[in-house]
Amino acid sequence: MDRVPVLKIGDILLVSIQIDMEDQVALQLQEDLAEKIVATGCHGVIIDISALDIVDSFVGRTLATIASVSKVLDADTVVVGMRPAVAITLVELGLSLPGIRTALNVELGMELLAKARAELDWEAGDSGDDEDEPAVTAP
Repeated sequence: MDRVPVLKIGDILLVSIQIDMEDQVALQLQEDLAEKIVATGCHGVIIDISALDIVDSFVGRTLATIASVSKVLDADTVVVGMRPAVAITLVELGLSLPGIRTALNVELGMELLAKARAELDWEAGDSGDDEDEPAVTAP
């Protein structure tokens, strides 16, 4: 069985799907990617589907599941390179792909993930919530 390679680039995992996404390949990708997120601690996943001419309902649902699993593991997902025909098919199938952001290409996907991570870091650093800080008491 073919496997889709998962490459680490900085804090991002890049998945470039260059083969037909048969059901078993999609399920294996889901498992491989979850394991790689945990092993690397990456906070972003980019899935490049520019080589796919067709995305059926199973693959669409699998992409949504991958995004959900990634989010639970503290990684945001961006799908890049979606062809117009694929977008139309997904809409016609009623698949909204919750949890997945999209970008036109890998470069824009990386920018989107960097911006999202910067916003999270800023919110975490400037939340105004002092509950974690120890109380100071006068002697």
